[in-house]
Amino acid sequence: MRRTAHFAYAAVMAETQDEKKARLAQALRDNLRRRKAQSRDAVREEAPAAPPPDPSRR
Repeated sequence: MRRTAHFAYAAVMAETQDEKKARLAQALRDNLRRRKAQSRDAVREEAPAAPPPDPSRR
């Protein structure tokens, strides 16, 4: 009886570990997306704005 209870507990723990891994993986993906967006925004702010087109060159 004790082995059965232990096995059932292990099965629940394995499921919990899988859920934890999935949550961690999703959090890492979200963090990477956020950091990439911040990096893109920083590059845009650092880059000089393109001068307006010269109307006399038409």
